[in-house]
Amino acid sequence: MRTTTACSCRRTTTEGSALDGIYDVLKRPSIDDESSVDEVAERRFAVRTTVAFATTLGLGTLGAFAFWELHMPLPWLLGSMFVTSVAAIARAPISVPGFARPPMTAVIGTILGSSFHQGLFSHIDEWLIPLVGLVLFLITAGGASYLYFRKFAGFDHTTAYFAGMPGGLVEMVMLGTERGGDERMMALVHSARIFLVVMSLPFIFQAITGQAVGRGVGNWVGLDSLSLLDILWFAMALVAGVVLGTFARFPARYLLGPISVSGLLHYFGVTDFTVPTVILCVAQIVIGAAVGARFAKANPRTVIKVFALSVGSTAQLLSITVAAAFLVSLISDMTFEALVLAYSPGGLAEMSLMALSLHVEIPFVILHHVARVLLVVAGATAAFKLIRPRNSPKP
Repeated sequence: MRTTTACSCRRTTTEGSALDGIYDVLKRPSIDDESSVDEVAERRFAVRTTVAFATTLGLGTLGAFAFWELHMPLPWLLGSMFVTSVAAIARAPISVPGFARPPMTAVIGTILGSSFHQGLFSHIDEWLIPLVGLVLFLITAGGASYLYFRKFAGFDHTTAYFAGMPGGLVEMVMLGTERGGDERMMALVHSARIFLVVMSLPFIFQAITGQAVGRGVGNWVGLDSLSLLDILWFAMALVAGVVLGTFARFPARYLLGPISVSGLLHYFGVTDFTVPTVILCVAQIVIGAAVGARFAKANPRTVIKVFALSVGSTAQLLSITVAAAFLVSLISDMTFEALVLAYSPGGLAEMSLMALSLHVEIPFVILHHVARVLLVVAGATAAFKLIRPRNSPKP
């Protein structure tokens, strides 16, 4: 009896284990079920991303029209940038997909290139002194910014160094991260710098020179002025410019490539197409929204702290910029306005739009900003090996 009972118990236990195993197999999703789950998750993510992008563009457009009604300078860019930045800090669903900004940047590059004309480079020899001045400006501005973030903000050596260098955002964050800096803090500092420079520079211009940066970037061009031939030339210049910038590995290839192709076509008189103003306005709204979206998903307290620190560093940078532009204008034939735009540590696209609005030579501004990025990347990397805190060990 005991043996029978034991066997019965073992059989029952074995059958129970088998049933549990069968139940687990039945409960486990099949390959098709897992694929369905992945597809549902992807669709939900796509919907959330699309809604966030649409919300961002809607807020950017509202901000642009608000700035237009308030007669603010560059309203389509600054209004979009301001409102989306505030919304991002307030943790609104703000997002600009990576594919959205490059086409708009290429549109602006093609439009900027259309301002090229014969005689534009007739006095290129006068640009040598400003270029030398740029080197001295970068050394002074970079050193002052490093000391500010190291001594006042309390950043570690690497983070303070690459957060303070007035170079490109992507390049500085990448180089600093590779050397052990705080990636998030460096990205936020550079984003805040670009935001504050672009937002404040038009008002600084007006306060110092009395010359206001206009609401537009030239004469209004209506949609009805665009012919089929103009559309073809515009599309060709844009696509060829992106291809050129990509294969030639231009810095800011989506901007400099189309500027180069469009500029050459207009300079040699191959075409004289103009782009309707509404297209430029849409491009500015998207670019402004992309700047604002950089603050999304960051801790609001951290963003506010970074902005508070960046107000001081940006004020310091712009003071050095204005002083350098004034001194160089005394010993060169370039205007103070052109030099401020050439030296200002803002974004290339944004500074070029201001140049277009102020009727400043765009190639002059572009050359100095490209030189600034290249000099900072090369010079800052070399200098970083030589500059080391006293208490840090030798490599």
